[in-house]
Amino acid sequence: MNLEKLEIGDIKSGLSQGDFTSVDLTTEFLEKTKEKNKEISALLSITENLALRQAKEVDENKSEGLLNGVPVVVKDNILVEGEKATAASKILEHFRAPQDATVIEKIKKEGAIILGKGNMDEFAMGGSTETSAFFPTKNPVDTTKVPGGSSGGPAAAVAAGMAPIGLGSDTGGSVRQPAGFCGIVGFKPSYGRVSRNGLMAMASSLDQIGTFSKSVKDTEILFDVIKGRDEKDSTSVEIEDGYPDNLKDLCVGIPKEYFVDGINKKVKNKVEEGIEKIKKAGMSVTDISLPHTEYGLACYQIIMASEVSANMARYDGIRYGLEVDRPPAKSIEEAYFKNRGKFGEEVKRRIILGTYALSSGYYDDYYMQAEKVRELIREDFRKAFKKVDVIITPTSPVLPFGIGEKIEDPLAIYLADMFTVSANLADLPGISIPAGKAEGLPVGMQLMGERFADEKLLKIAEKVEEII
Repeated sequence: MNLEKLEIGDIKSGLSQGDFTSVDLTTEFLEKTKEKNKEISALLSITENLALRQAKEVDENKSEGLLNGVPVVVKDNILVEGEKATAASKILEHFRAPQDATVIEKIKKEGAIILGKGNMDEFAMGGSTETSAFFPTKNPVDTTKVPGGSSGGPAAAVAAGMAPIGLGSDTGGSVRQPAGFCGIVGFKPSYGRVSRNGLMAMASSLDQIGTFSKSVKDTEILFDVIKGRDEKDSTSVEIEDGYPDNLKDLCVGIPKEYFVDGINKKVKNKVEEGIEKIKKAGMSVTDISLPHTEYGLACYQIIMASEVSANMARYDGIRYGLEVDRPPAKSIEEAYFKNRGKFGEEVKRRIILGTYALSSGYYDDYYMQAEKVRELIREDFRKAFKKVDVIITPTSPVLPFGIGEKIEDPLAIYLADMFTVSANLADLPGISIPAGKAEGLPVGMQLMGERFADEKLLKIAEKVEEII
């Protein structure tokens, strides 16, 4: 059995026809996961007991869930009851989740098998999975390269065939960018389409749980399971978007601001080759402008860091998180320094930046200005989607870079997300699909859709996937 090529339909078909049992399949995946994890370090923990227990239940119940018997890896900032949830931080090294995230409740109900918790940048802050407090993850396509981040662990696991599907979080590109780097499909739904209950907050107005898979079809199935209104998340919504009737009548927008000098030429060429194939297939393609794109990354950094500074305040070692020394510190200031000093450098950097942006005398100059720019970016997209049905760009302006190559230059890593942050700022759905390879490394093509038109975007992406 070739585990690397199995998709959701193959597994469900094999189970229904009696080709294998869920326990047999799960055992094989666990063996492969243990073997591959030694090579690429994609998982922080392997949930073997949970997986085998779930597989046994699938075989005994003979249910027909949408994910029946399908193994999944979960980013380690998404809660799975009873399992470790470290967010790749020493602060939470021994923390075990007291309950399931809403998305985990939903995939369990549909028969999914949880194989393990994926490595990530600490508290999802990073773009290469190198800021993990435990170890970096390697790209399975080339183990000298990073898998992207911050959801590099589950992306690498799916790309390596350790599981057919995965769940991650995307605050500024943390699902789409690693999917592009690893040569798989990564989808960030519209903000609000999927509950964030049980996701450790990084930047609450930007965070969204997303998916990894080997095909857009599997993405559609997984999204259908996890989407929907949740009373535990007041920002979640229940919306059903219609599918397009005729894909040939659709108009594709190509924003000139995403094909500028500075982008890797081979990345640009590969994406443009895909666009030419789309034209030849009969889709209408037109140039558009998103004029405030150049401010997107700076706007994102200020809003994200500001929200980080607020969300990280809970990890003080007193009410929540690690208590470093016993007996306790003599003062609250001493306790904060000892406990919060365990944050990694990238987390500290963002807390400091965000605290500064929110401080008295600078709030209006930084945070409020960034929020105004965010609205301008949203307006750019609103205008664009009056003319086009989908927008296509490179997922990242660069190819996967070497492990250790940019870790001392945070700005260089931030720039790898410059094409993905706008979708988060504007609350849009975005998906990265493989566009081929350059220099032997994967190149991702990003498709962005109108807010809440997630099903429409996925249907278009499925067609584009066939074409390119």
